[in-house]
Amino acid sequence: MKVQQSERNLTLREYGDRWRLSREVGWALETRKRVESNLRCHLYPAFGDRPLRAIHLTAVLEWLTRRLEEGTPRTSLKLYFELLDTVLNAAVTDKVIPDNPCDGVKLAQVLRGFSRAPKWVPTEGEVLALLDAVPARYRAAIWLGAGQGCRMGEVLGMEHGVRCVDHDRAELHIVQQLRYAPQQHGGFYLSEPKAGSSGTVDMDPVVGQVLAEHVREFPPVPVELVDVTSGDPVRRSVPLLFTTRRGNPFTDRTWSREWADWRDTAGWPKEHGTFHALRHFFATTLITNHAEPQEVQRMLRHKTLRITLETYVHWWPKRDRPRGIVGNVLRSALSIQDQA
Repeated sequence: MKVQQSERNLTLREYGDRWRLSREVGWALETRKRVESNLRCHLYPAFGDRPLRAIHLTAVLEWLTRRLEEGTPRTSLKLYFELLDTVLNAAVTDKVIPDNPCDGVKLAQVLRGFSRAPKWVPTEGEVLALLDAVPARYRAAIWLGAGQGCRMGEVLGMEHGVRCVDHDRAELHIVQQLRYAPQQHGGFYLSEPKAGSSGTVDMDPVVGQVLAEHVREFPPVPVELVDVTSGDPVRRSVPLLFTTRRGNPFTDRTWSREWADWRDTAGWPKEHGTFHALRHFFATTLITNHAEPQEVQRMLRHKTLRITLETYVHWWPKRDRPRGIVGNVLRSALSIQDQA
């Protein structure tokens, strides 16, 4: 069935009012009031003047994120989202739009994603201040966080050699993280990174240079570790890039003690100024420099693109909505006709 031109440009407000009026005959008075109010106060301000076909997944995610940031109660937001989903499903049934963008949203994951979203992201100056505060033997670790998006455990488990750092191919292989379990593995051991986040990423040339200089100035320290990355535990000598001054691997406690001093010296906030903030800096720098969403996902090694979008949705540059396209075309055509 072909969509008529008038319906192709139908806005949410126009369709939503038609949808409501055609169905409210079977609703209780209280339901009529609530639906009309939620459309008018919560959906139309965000989407009312948009053509239904211009409401995409990213727009819905932006709206949800913005409302959460504004403090909208989650139970209320769930009602507004379900109403939007219902209206757009009806538009699909009426063949006004080919699909419903809400189908790509799992609200429970969005709510989890909001709690996962960065509460604070350092600026370039604040990252440089941290680099100044960190002793030379650990600055390469900061570069791996800010310049490659590595997590703390992945950095502390990084070893010298092509297993992790391949200078010839300019690649980083994120295949392991350092963990500590004295009862299970007798102390330190290597495991796979966070579920689904193993992978090979392009090595930034500056990070590659920093790592090469780090190895020359601070030769890796071989440490006997249990390696469970392949499934069966194997004890092997691992040339770790980063160890304590005594040549021991870092526990969370020993690293946190060092980190607190560097963080305070650099003027980072105590609550949110964690090593993970460097990963947020990496991601948002890619985004604001126009990296494609799929590229950001690949570099962060997120399991799905949805995780990337839900975590950083309010950093994606907003595209200006084109205005006056049809009017300008007709005006140009009229001008040509007058000149003929």
